[in-house]
Amino acid sequence: MSDIISVLVVDDSALIRQLLTTILERDPGIHVVGTAPDAHKARELIKKLNPDVLTLDIEMPKMNGIEFLKKIMSLRPMPVLMVSSLTQAGADITFQALEIGAVDFVAKPQNDIQSSLEDMSEELISKVKIAAQARIKPYDADTFASIAPIDQKTHCISNRELIVMGASTGGVEALRCVLQALPADMPPILIVQHMPKQFTANFARRLDQLCQVAVVEAQDGMTVERGHVYIAPGDAHLTLEKAADGYHCCVADSGKVCGHMPSVDVLFASVVKLAADKTVAVMLSGMGKDGAEAMFQLKSNGAYTIGQDEKSCVVYGMPKAAFEKGAIDLQLDLKDIAGELVKQCCAPS
Repeated sequence: MSDIISVLVVDDSALIRQLLTTILERDPGIHVVGTAPDAHKARELIKKLNPDVLTLDIEMPKMNGIEFLKKIMSLRPMPVLMVSSLTQAGADITFQALEIGAVDFVAKPQNDIQSSLEDMSEELISKVKIAAQARIKPYDADTFASIAPIDQKTHCISNRELIVMGASTGGVEALRCVLQALPADMPPILIVQHMPKQFTANFARRLDQLCQVAVVEAQDGMTVERGHVYIAPGDAHLTLEKAADGYHCCVADSGKVCGHMPSVDVLFASVVKLAADKTVAVMLSGMGKDGAEAMFQLKSNGAYTIGQDEKSCVVYGMPKAAFEKGAIDLQLDLKDIAGELVKQCCAPS
């Protein structure tokens, strides 16, 4: 890949194609080499132009974006950024796209499209650049079905009473892979995944359907319970608080930290104060360094820390930052993280 990222824009709307092209080409490091209104034209242009990144609309004529994505990721794997609607159906399809191998997504506005896309220009350019660096794997239809819960009845025998996780680009699938493999009787799990507010509730709902642990979008004041997973809302920070009756979720809008809200640093830092030596912290795939500083503080105060290794990350950014800071006890392939969590927190009954 040259220093200039070549992009092919695929969308059935001529207006969206024009707007995306205009926004992306403002960045001197990006060149839109072509546009296509449907999958058939896109296929021709992929062969002809060999773009570095594809932006792909989900809803298109002739062949929808999901079917086309399956073909791309099976026959010619490449970085794909999905352009998704904000509806619940759009969110569900977006998660399917991430399962198939899309690197990330941007939420297509429903109203005042031109103004809304302009507001998203920084996010769009950033995600195209991240996608160009992503580690892409061929789509395997059997991979999704192959994740089975660890077959082990468990009870807690250690002082590890809490699990916290942070993730960004590539984290949606990484979290599914870890959580789907966990048995139901796990310590409570608090998670920050960088994601727009319109998608976190749907993400929690989807995971809840797939996992033995119960998964919810965190709400302010929720009691933190064993066997439950709490996903930070996309427009607020999630922190841990302690009361007379145990731990609670605190959800609040207090401004971006490390460029994000929710922020991994904010969640992890709240645990340092309350339960570091009772915690296992996990850093999964993502761009940037959010969480590295607070993860170091967790480790320094007795937490056991795990980082996803480079070869299994879509983007080895956040785990790398934590590792280089000395915040990681153990780096693992994604497929081995659930087993390590069970090892640290549970034992056979």
